[in-house]
Amino acid sequence: LSPASGVSIGPTPGPQTPQPVMENPYANDTAAARAGRESYVRFNCYGCHGGHGGGGMGPSLRDADWLYGQSAPHIYDSIARGRAHGMPAWQGRLPEVEIWRLVSYVQTLGTSSEVDPPR
Repeated sequence: LSPASGVSIGPTPGPQTPQPVMENPYANDTAAARAGRESYVRFNCYGCHGGHGGGGMGPSLRDADWLYGQSAPHIYDSIARGRAHGMPAWQGRLPEVEIWRLVSYVQTLGTSSEVDPPR
């Protein structure tokens, strides 16, 4: 089931129901992570999250503390649907493939496979 179908995979109020299982079609794909890095810069994600995801007025994407979850589906959901306090929703503005590439990039942050690590 796709997030574009309108099914939320993030935390929702009320009784807990099983969430759809989604996998990043670009998991461990270095070229997709590089494309995600280019999108991160092009769409000004660094304006809130910092040049290498270290945080700013938006949260760090490099640490272990993730309010909405750090799995690929949770990151996708945060990008696609946005979050309270400033994270815009990109669903409808970006195709799914572009969002998955951003997810791929974000998941490399702080790892040995990070694309364009800080110097």
